[in-house]
Amino acid sequence: MHKQIKEQILESISVKELTLDSCINDIGSAAEIMIASIRDGGKILWCGNGGSAADAQHLATELMGGMTSHERKPIPSLALTTDTSFITAWSNDTDFESIFSRQIQGLGNENDVLVAISTSGNSSNIIAAIKQAKYKGLKTISFTGKTGGKLNGLSDVTIYIPSENTQRIQEGHIMIGQIICGLLEDEFLK
Repeated sequence: MHKQIKEQILESISVKELTLDSCINDIGSAAEIMIASIRDGGKILWCGNGGSAADAQHLATELMGGMTSHERKPIPSLALTTDTSFITAWSNDTDFESIFSRQIQGLGNENDVLVAISTSGNSSNIIAAIKQAKYKGLKTISFTGKTGGKLNGLSDVTIYIPSENTQRIQEGHIMIGQIICGLLEDEFLK
């Protein structure tokens, strides 16, 4: 068992080293887009499915609540995954594909940013969300896996975790999300 644990940790380290080599510029670009949005009176919207939904909620909370400082003003941020009444009603009455794009229609504004998280890059509701956000003039950022799937090329910035292993991709997403949230907090603590 110890051997398996060690192998998992070493694999995670390897993916993070590859991420450092391939993603640093995109991480910086994503943070700059988000900082500009907040400065212009915008907000950060997040979406994802499953574990990515949990990441969306976690990262939205970091911006609203504070990571290292609860004294700073909240950074406007909302996970579109948290309104269970809307999500269950809408998907029951219409379809699941438009649960996020419908919310963007109602809540998204031109100065906002949508951060869409999909390990495969093939989630139809995430793709629809990106398309609706772009239609409404929002900036878009995607977190995805090695190939980007169908999300490839749709967003203003895409951060590709260099792995095809869902667990390693998810670890990369939360790490990068935490880094970006920390950069925003540092910027708005000034």
